[in-house]
Amino acid sequence: QLQFVESGGGLVQAGGSLRLACTASGFTLKSFAIGWFRQAPGKERERVSCISSRSNGQRTDYLDSVKGRFTISRDNSKNTVYLQMTDLKPEDTAIYSCAAVPLTCIMGIRDFSNWGQGTQVTVSS
Repeated sequence: QLQFVESGGGLVQAGGSLRLACTASGFTLKSFAIGWFRQAPGKERERVSCISSRSNGQRTDYLDSVKGRFTISRDNSKNTVYLQMTDLKPEDTAIYSCAAVPLTCIMGIRDFSNWGQGTQVTVSS
């Protein structure tokens, strides 16, 4: 069964840091672009960051509001993608989840699949 498991969420004060991990089971990540998404209560899901496959240069992109604060990376040997989050703000509070799409990040949210259950990030002011 192909699935992701997210971990690393928690409660943190504004200005703090967390590192989220997205680990795949049942398939290997190396041929996929992996996206991190978040959904806050009452809001639509948005893409936070994405990293393309190694064959596509592991290109990254970020939501404007997290640029300079979040960093996405991947360790294909561990079948895991990370999201390092620093200088967290209360508006970063959401459930963060990951999903995959073949090779590149140019696709829209609807093209991503194998969604994980997500991990809660709560930032207090």
